[in-house]
Amino acid sequence: MAGQCLRGQRIFCCNRGQRGGCGRTFSIFLAEVLPRHTVSASLLWQVLCRLSADASVKAGVEALRPPFALETLYHLLGRLRFRLPELLLRLGSQEQAAESFQTDPLLRSVEHLQSLFAGEGCPLVQFQIHFQSSLMG
Repeated sequence: MAGQCLRGQRIFCCNRGQRGGCGRTFSIFLAEVLPRHTVSASLLWQVLCRLSADASVKAGVEALRPPFALETLYHLLGRLRFRLPELLLRLGSQEQAAESFQTDPLLRSVEHLQSLFAGEGCPLVQFQIHFQSSLMG
């Protein structure tokens, strides 16, 4: 899917002509999509993994070569840091965080996500599926 962005949050149930739809719209939730963002959950997870491996944001993003500007990831990481208290509360309701040597709360939450959703593919996608809500609110 190079050059395309998978987005979709509202579906129209068409009732025009011979179609038997109800005419209403309803929401769908795609776990790979961060609603209102062009960055996918798996790409954000790759950036977070590179950050936890002591890479800078710039080095991590440049290694992934995304189709958007570096500032997009800086903005997204800032929003994620703003939402950390709520995310940590949700994660803590499922499993206590293991002792960590990380001083950065964002990187501690990355470790917590890895332990909670171990062996599950992308932990951010699994978070959104498990809690049925967007990571970014």
